[in-house]
Amino acid sequence: MSVRKYSVMIAGHRTSVSLEPEFYATLKKIAADKGMTPAELITRIDAERTDSLSSSLRVFVLKAVSGD
Repeated sequence: MSVRKYSVMIAGHRTSVSLEPEFYATLKKIAADKGMTPAELITRIDAERTDSLSSSLRVFVLKAVSGD
């Protein structure tokens, strides 16, 4: 798996996250299932994170697909 950078707008500013395409695709699907844009979901995750944003997104996706 290769890591790619994705540009997103959170909290009113542009930033980028480094994720494997599979993680980003799953994050987009989770957002759509919740009726949100990926940026809205990432903003929520960002507000609650205690680790790097990319790591927090991976953990969120893993918990979501495992049912935690």
